Amino acid sequence: MTGIKISVIHGDAFETNADALVVKYAQSNYGLDKEIVKRFTNIGNSIIDKLPKLGDFYYTDSNRITHTRTIIFVGVPELREFGYREIRIFGRKALMSLAILDPSIKTILMTIHGAGYGLDEIEAFESQIAGVMDSITNEEIPDNLSEIIFIERSQGRAMRLQSTIEGLFPSGNIPTRKSGGFKNIENHSAETLRAAGYGSDSKKRIFVAMPFASEFEDCFHYGIQGAVNASGYLCERADLQSFTGDVMEWVKNRIATADFVIADLTTANPNVYLEIGYAWGLNKKTVLLIKDTKELKFDTRGQRCLTYTTIKDLETKLKNELANLSF
Repeated sequence: MTGIKISVIHGDAFETNADALVVKYAQSNYGLDKEIVKRFTNIGNSIIDKLPKLGDFYYTDSNRITHTRTIIFVGVPELREFGYREIRIFGRKALMSLAILDPSIKTILMTIHGAGYGLDEIEAFESQIAGVMDSITNEEIPDNLSEIIFIERSQGRAMRLQSTIEGLFPSGNIPTRKSGGFKNIENHSAETLRAAGYGSDSKKRIFVAMPFASEFEDCFHYGIQGAVNASGYLCERADLQSFTGDVMEWVKNRIATADFVIADLTTANPNVYLEIGYAWGLNKKTVLLIKDTKELKFDTRGQRCLTYTTIKDLETKLKNELANLSF
């Protein structure tokens, strides 16, 4: 065997077969872990008081609420503090814990973290893979582990991140220590995985303000994110639906710590204008985008905007803009 098979698939975590499902618990319930807790409660087995504090874990039989035999909850920081470094630590902690709890595990099912609440999609995923690689390289994994599956509900994201996997591991396998570990992967992949998570804070970061609507997804992922990543920056945005509590404090912090802001003013979304105003108040450099300048409101009418017609047009113009942007 040349390594451990790794892939990203489009599907439902409740309907995918594996030995163990790995779930994060960010000191409050969100998304998948929230639904798992609900389903346990519905069968008369409340686990809410058993969910782990930071650094701990809770391991349980799935009771057939998923198609996995077992479920492990790994305690991580609160969502707004669960950054790239923490995602890498989570990836390693999950496999280390399963190695102790059940060495017979062959297949592990994991979800993808970070992108759904605003972190750079590729950087967050590479950080998680790097944590998994740390565990594999140090042989802190179940003895019989043969496959790791990342499950993702968004088909577009699953396809994008599968491409990331193929770029890092063209064979589709993560090499184990016996098969060479880091020495058995391309230099670029090895360098990427060594830095992911731990070196993320040193990278320049762009905050993107834009509407969260399905018609903007391709504009973001292929027009904006593609151009930003190709220029060497991390690309972040805030999905306000993913948060509880004081959402705007998180948004303000990300804007305040970003190197500059990109804002798409198409459809004149009020949240976007609010975020631009805050960025201007901090004297942040901004790049304004719009499809039709007739939609411009308030003081933005006197500002320079990049107008675009297609996603490819947006990507090209934004790449040129970023190449000429100085700090």
